[in-house]
Amino acid sequence: MMENKKIFFATTNPAKVKKYKEKLKEKNIDLLTINDLENKIEINENGKNALENAMIKAKAYYDIVKIPTIGMDNSLFIKDIPEEKQPGTNVRRVNGKRLTDEEMIEYYTNLVKEYGEKLIAKWVFGLVVYNGKKAESMTWSRKDFYFVDTPCNLRNPGYPLDSISIVPEANKYLVELTEEEKRKNDLENEKKDNTEEVIKFIIKNAF
Repeated sequence: MMENKKIFFATTNPAKVKKYKEKLKEKNIDLLTINDLENKIEINENGKNALENAMIKAKAYYDIVKIPTIGMDNSLFIKDIPEEKQPGTNVRRVNGKRLTDEEMIEYYTNLVKEYGEKLIAKWVFGLVVYNGKKAESMTWSRKDFYFVDTPCNLRNPGYPLDSISIVPEANKYLVELTEEEKRKNDLENEKKDNTEEVIKFIIKNAF
């Protein structure tokens, strides 16, 4: 019986792992992750955007595992603000300081006050597959939402931007969505993520 191929995903994020592990298993490919390593390494993810960070992670971990490696990252893009103010991959870190939840709410609401009544934003994803010889990349974005300058009183610990993010279709703060509305929102983002196309891309460029 032929042994499954193996690919490494440079992440510890359980949601990302679950999304791709099952799909790759169907193609007789085993997905390994950082959690499978005995020794973990510190990586300086100093790329300018999600794609550059994904490249850094893919190449760094390939050097350890020596099997095709996936690197992935995401960044926040806000329309109509200057390049130097774009959060990119440093959503929680501003001017070298790591912000608390409440500091994040204050910082981003101040951006809205400075640049408009509401600021259209979206999450942009970058993915790199590196097999030791070549690196191939792809990028995509999720659906737009917008930030407002008046926070909701509700909080989602660890996800402070949910309290200033409005989902246009529901016209509600993200933190206010009902379970049904969350599922609908997640489903719409899943379509934007286009998981099947990502899986095809990974397989095409890994082996």
